[in-house]
Amino acid sequence: MSEFKSIKNWNEEDKPREKLIEKGAESLTNAELIAILINTGTRNQSALDIAKQVMSLANSDILEMQQLHFEELKAVKGLGPKKAVTLLAAIEIGRRSRVAKALEKKTLLSSKDAFELLLPYYADLSQEQCVVIFLSQSNKVLNIKSVGKGGITATIMDPRLIFKHAIQTKNTTQIIISHNHPSGNLNPSPADIKLTRKLKDAGALLDINVCDHIILGHNAYYSFMDEAMMPS
Repeated sequence: MSEFKSIKNWNEEDKPREKLIEKGAESLTNAELIAILINTGTRNQSALDIAKQVMSLANSDILEMQQLHFEELKAVKGLGPKKAVTLLAAIEIGRRSRVAKALEKKTLLSSKDAFELLLPYYADLSQEQCVVIFLSQSNKVLNIKSVGKGGITATIMDPRLIFKHAIQTKNTTQIIISHNHPSGNLNPSPADIKLTRKLKDAGALLDINVCDHIILGHNAYYSFMDEAMMPS
């Protein structure tokens, strides 16, 4: 068995901090970036070893890190509450950065554009929630709002609340509704289809077009519009 060596005893070019300074942040792996945030290891584990454990919780997928919670991070040996909070803060900064970057597009041209804009809002896939995109006639994004959590029911996706926000958001003529399926099954349920019809009819009375309903799950999506499932 090879002898354990802490990061401070590594070659300079292999140390995450020194590597970042010398070659830039983009040269580091995800685990190395996390190791910098973790800062210190334990007697038998380097910060990088701990970082790799954190990545394994997210199936080595940087996007899935948004789903990690305080309790499961705190439970990683060598991490603890303070470092778990630091990681969660960094994850949230990353999520907000993705939202800001997506909003720079301003105009949605496809369901994929909408999915990429919505994805950061569904970081916690342990429960269902509803997020609505409010658009102008020319498909410019005017607002994005979470309108409920807990389950795909009339309570969480309340037409009155959705269209109240639409009316309050100046120049809204179209909306895209969305919710997630934590199970990862993207197929719309009969309740999803019925609710889409209800919202489409309600929007027609207000001259606000419900142009798509997107279901998200496990970094994939289902578009009612793409699948010709939107009510006419």
